[in-house]
Amino acid sequence: MSMRRNMEVYVAGHLLVLSIVLSFVIVVSEAAYPKYLLGRPRGGMLPPPVTNKYHVLPPDQWIEQKLDHFDPTNTKTWKQRYFVNDTFFKEGGPVFLMIGGEGTADPIWMVTGTWIEFAKTYNALCVMLEHRFYGKSHPTSDLSVENLKFLSSEQGLADLAYFRQYIASKMKVTDNKWVSFGGSYPGSLSVWFRLKYPHLVDGAVATSAPVEATLDFTGYLDVVRDSLATSKYGSKCNDNIQSATNMIESLLDHPLGWRTLTDTFKLCNPLNGTNKNDIANMFESLVGNFMNVVQYNKDNRKFEGAVGTEITIDTICDIMCNESGGDVLERYAQFNKLIMSTYKEKCLDISYDSMLAEYRKVSWDSAAAEGGRQWVYQTCSEFAFFQTTDSKDQPFGQYIPLSFFIQLCQDVYGERFNKSTIEQNIKRTNTNYGGYGVDVSKVVFPNGSIDPWHALGITKDIGDDATAIFINGTAHCANMYPATSDDPPQLVQARKAIQASVQQWIQ
Repeated sequence: MSMRRNMEVYVAGHLLVLSIVLSFVIVVSEAAYPKYLLGRPRGGMLPPPVTNKYHVLPPDQWIEQKLDHFDPTNTKTWKQRYFVNDTFFKEGGPVFLMIGGEGTADPIWMVTGTWIEFAKTYNALCVMLEHRFYGKSHPTSDLSVENLKFLSSEQGLADLAYFRQYIASKMKVTDNKWVSFGGSYPGSLSVWFRLKYPHLVDGAVATSAPVEATLDFTGYLDVVRDSLATSKYGSKCNDNIQSATNMIESLLDHPLGWRTLTDTFKLCNPLNGTNKNDIANMFESLVGNFMNVVQYNKDNRKFEGAVGTEITIDTICDIMCNESGGDVLERYAQFNKLIMSTYKEKCLDISYDSMLAEYRKVSWDSAAAEGGRQWVYQTCSEFAFFQTTDSKDQPFGQYIPLSFFIQLCQDVYGERFNKSTIEQNIKRTNTNYGGYGVDVSKVVFPNGSIDPWHALGITKDIGDDATAIFINGTAHCANMYPATSDDPPQLVQARKAIQASVQQWIQ
């Protein structure tokens, strides 16, 4: 899905969440299917768990943080948002810390989710800290590149450390055990918090955590391919996607074909087949549809009213393998039409220039400030995670190259964000945290086999008390959601294994 298109859907969903949260109850949120995947302006952000029950949500609280934890001469401070749920807490109980990530911290997580069930069992105090530069936590007056230099995982971890000490003193839990929880990017922060501040946190659950920064993340689409092959159609689903891709490529060779693609995929403006950036954006949209569905396939977002949760790998392959549905290009277009209809999109905007105009806005009132501008900056400055089509053994073509993302970094944030600089940033990140070689204890790494992000995660034990839980057949962060009667046995067992580790850490 195109970057601009994803941002608009993401923003619309989260504005809906915000309007409900302000009344301190939540019923159903369309943000439960975020169109924003990690490594592009959409990240692997953990979506909020939608519920059809009313909950009283904890109010906003604020802590005064340093703008720069690593410059003793910088005395500027700002207000960071956090939440507390002490409903289950009993004296001597542990403190559970949910780590916020690349989006608004939703207080619904303070009353539901697997960690809340753990809290009930162990009489834990639950706290959650919103990540700097996201949601309501605004350290600076705007999102200029000069100000975004204060946005980094290192600053975020230092925020967590100061917050941990602040809560320990304020709530009189100085000697209590602490366990951190996070999913996706916050999952990485969870393990890195344990790595960098082991004296402050006694254990960490790092769900779907990409720990290895990488420039050209070709493995993402490789896993998408493998996950699609788990349908009842086997390799046929991928074969038909490949055939449809071949037809699109043929149509790109002639202006008449451009017109056909414009009509077939309901593009907002006539396609110019000589504009490589618009072509890449078009494929970002079309391929992004498959990526989004696979990443969140059949996870525990099956809540009443949540938009798009019924669209799964089975849906994709039923469409692509339905021989009565026209040729393979028509079926490919039918899937895109289903996504557009689900999210009420009248046309598909693939304009690279329009996307840039949105992402260059620095105001907190802009749509980009909902998380897109900030997260793209973090990918350019720390992680990359660029989900390209550079792998030749996948069915989606070769039209989203690494150069597209490098250009995006430069066009949005300045020429100094070139390939060489980004490579240096990646090397620094992996040197700082260890990448696949992260050396930690008392950490558990749950990952789902369907989730493409497991390719950058820890899927095998790296120590006696740094264990991997690889959950066959599950998607991104599935273990963090509330249990349902439809959960497969391996997911049920994974939650039990995570709980066993938590219990061991807090004893």
